[in-house]
Amino acid sequence: MLARIQHVAIMSENFLRETKFFEAAFGMKRSKSVAEEEARAVKMNYGLSIGDGYVGMTVIGRKPGYLCGLHHFGIDVDDVELACARIRERYPAIKVLKRPSNRPFASLGAHDPEGNIFDLTQEGMENKKGVYVETGGEQKRRISHIKLRVVHPDAIARFYLDIFEFEQEEKALEDPNYYLTDGKVTLVIAPWDITDYDGAGLERPGLEHIGFKVESVDAVKRDLDALRKADPEMRERTVAVVSEGQRRVEIIAGCRHGRHQLSDPDGIFIDISE
Repeated sequence: MLARIQHVAIMSENFLRETKFFEAAFGMKRSKSVAEEEARAVKMNYGLSIGDGYVGMTVIGRKPGYLCGLHHFGIDVDDVELACARIRERYPAIKVLKRPSNRPFASLGAHDPEGNIFDLTQEGMENKKGVYVETGGEQKRRISHIKLRVVHPDAIARFYLDIFEFEQEEKALEDPNYYLTDGKVTLVIAPWDITDYDGAGLERPGLEHIGFKVESVDAVKRDLDALRKADPEMRERTVAVVSEGQRRVEIIAGCRHGRHQLSDPDGIFIDISE
């Protein structure tokens, strides 16, 4: 089965600011063809979609009952019926749900054995539009990986390999993580252990951070400095207790794909590499 990581979704208290950050810092772009729908989405506090030419990012306005932060990711397959059949046959406890037709990035929703949500869609489905059908040349700054922390990484890695046939990247024997790739974007599956947060605020299992591949880490740092000076709303979130903030960054910095770690205005962790 051909499968690719199609999008990542963020739940935000200020989705306009969040969208502008990724546009300014990483060159992500809005759709050229759905301006009216974007205006309506802004008016209804629904959210906006941007993309890097391969992966889309939908920044959703927070609704009652939702937590801000990285919310879910999406997978595009060449045969959605086959993917659903595999889930029903091999993981009967997992359900697949048809999504409302106004989602341009998802036709179906499902979850892995630990409850991490992912969207599922296929080329040609009628709800797909905007950045999710517009492809362009590869940008200098693009999403390279997303990291998911789970209680049982071996079982969760097997699930995504079993259903979607991602390729497994080589790793050192002592590396507890799994690296599943579609050839361009990597899903990093890492163990979640509450003791890792000793000395810092606790974080539940789930999506931990987004990684970007860039042309120059130093250039991104300079651009971020200029952006934050020009617009204080784009500043990085900080932790009041310095030692706790340092511990959280140390946890994020353990990702082999990143060279520099930061947070966006919503406090979502990002790492960048060349």
